[in-house]
Amino acid sequence: MVDEFPFPTQITTVKPLSLLGHGMTDIEIHFLQIKFTAIGVYLDPEIVGHLHKWKGKSGKELGEDDDFFDALISAPVEKFLRIVVIKEIKGSQYGVQLESAVRDRLAADDKYEEEEELALEKIVEFFQSKYFKKGSVITFHFPAATNTAEIVFSTEGKDDSKIKLENGNVVEMLKKWYLGGSRGVSPTTITSLAENLSAELSK
Repeated sequence: MVDEFPFPTQITTVKPLSLLGHGMTDIEIHFLQIKFTAIGVYLDPEIVGHLHKWKGKSGKELGEDDDFFDALISAPVEKFLRIVVIKEIKGSQYGVQLESAVRDRLAADDKYEEEEELALEKIVEFFQSKYFKKGSVITFHFPAATNTAEIVFSTEGKDDSKIKLENGNVVEMLKKWYLGGSRGVSPTTITSLAENLSAELSK
């Protein structure tokens, strides 16, 4: 459970993926915690084989090591993010937030060209008409073999809508937005990933 939302311990896309991290995005205003989304991170258990260098490190050490999260992001295994809406917002707000976070990261790495701009516009357009009711689910599926992503939005009473992204630079920065260590959007998710992967690595 994250907040009041259940997250299955395993989901199967191409093959079974394990829930290896969970958390939320939130903000504190005048000592009030406002929760926006609950997050579950599902990874192919084989990811542990790509992270041997960090065997024996504590969760705290891993949580502070951005190189570890870079290795996690670039490991050629399947990754899946399940994001559940806690606080209702317009999809356009989420789309713009995602766009500006990804664009800033691309610009900082000097990778923001016309192709990236078009790919981001496609994402903004996709979310533009959506309404994020509480309990709506956004998933990001990152296949193992290709640097692509499929985003699916599902909400009660409507058919799922999906979009495929094929710009590798944008896909990489999307992963970094959610999984990028100290630069990630959800510190609680990063801490959880670090603790669970530290335990997996010590087996």
